[in-house]
Parts: sequence; C-alpha cells; structure tokens
Amino acid sequence: MDPSTGAHIKELFVWYLVFVFSTTCHEAAHAWAAKRGGDPTADADGHVSLDPMPHIRRSPAGMVFIPIISFLLNGWMIGWASVPLNPEWARKYPGRASLMALAGPAANLTLALVALGAMRALLAGGVMLPNLAGDPFDLVVAPATGGPSVLGAAARALSVTLGLNVTLFLFNLIPLPPLDGAAAVEGALPRAAGNLYARMRELPMAELLGLLVAWRLFPMVSSPALDFVQRLLFV
Repeated sequence: MDPSTGAHIKELFVWYLVFVFSTTCHEAAHAWAAKRGGDPTADADGHVSLDPMPHIRRSPAGMVFIPIISFLLNGWMIGWASVPLNPEWARKYPGRASLMALAGPAANLTLALVALGAMRALLAGGVMLPNLAGDPFDLVVAPATGGPSVLGAAARALSVTLGLNVTLFLFNLIPLPPLDGAAAVEGALPRAAGNLYARMRELPMAELLGLLVAWRLFPMVSSPALDFVQRLLFV
C-alpha cells in the first residue's frame, strides 16, 4: 500500500471516530434533556445513550455516508443526526423545548473544553508539541519518533475533537431552521419568534434554504472563534 494512502485511511478513521462520538453526545444530550423535561419519545427509541447505533439507524446518510464522502472530497467531515420529539410536548412546554434544543450544543462545548484542557496539560508537560502550521484541526503533534505512534494518533484525535466540537457548537446555534438555535429561540420567545418561524416553515424547502444561508454566514463566526481557541491553547 502506498504510504500516503495508508496515512489518508488512518486520518479518515480518526476523523470518523471523533465525528461519531461528538454527534452521538450531541444527540444523546438532546434526548436526555427531553426526557428530563417530560418527553420520553427519544428515550423510548434508545437515544439517551452513548451507543451510536440508534443514531446511525435513524440517520444513516448523515452519520455514515455524507461524513465519509465529505472527508474524501474536502479532508474534513460534515453530517447530521436527530432524535424524535413529541411536537405536542414542545408546544405545551416551549421553555423546556428550548432547553432541549440547547443541550446538544452544550454537549459539544463540553467536549471542546475537555479537549482544550487535555491539550494544554499535555503541552505543559512536554508530552505533545504545538503545531503552528495554522490548521485549526491539527494543533498539536507528538514528538518525532520516526514513524506513526499511538501518541501521534491521540494528538490528532484531540485536535480534531477540539476543532470539530467548536464548529458544531457554533454552527448549531445559528437561529435558522432546522438548526438548534432556531428551536432554542422559538422556545424561549414563543410569541415573538413563533409566527416568524411558522411562516418560514411554510416555504418549500425552508430547511434546506436555512442550511445554505447558515453555511454562507458561518465563516464570519467560525474563523475568529477558531483563532481565539488557538490563542487559548498556546497562551
């Protein structure tokens, strides 16, 4: 096997493990918050769990095919998943529905903070070294050993975990359907935002339009945020 092909496969493997774990935590947090708020729908389908299989079965395209294709085309992963929700519960308890929507991004923020803390500790101990090449998904490296190492894979996984979860946290907070930010705003401000989002959903392909607009706007937020994270890591 060509060494470059082998390295690409290992990179795909690391990215996919981090993506599946991060997305599973995000969706499990949604399901747990819904259960705590009185909606057992997602829990009944097995989504209050860090087992990725219920999420993969519900969203095979977003959890398997699109992430792998996006990596092969671009070198990074995008995808999606979801948990079932009782719409009557959301209408009856908009505040609880808002907290449920925020639980997913909160899980990503928690993972990012854990990765950041671990990387800072490893850098301070000299176990890992900073990578100043400017790639927000490749921030630390293992000391040179002349070949692949477990520590090198761990450095890559921590870098991807930090960058991906900051990205997921920020992107999902954009207040456009179908993102979590829209559900959070609608639940927190049902009178002010309810009519607006109801009208948006009446539009054909409104969710696709929301995703396209969010994707175009996202670099305005993500680039300075990822730069700030790098400064926090290397300060």
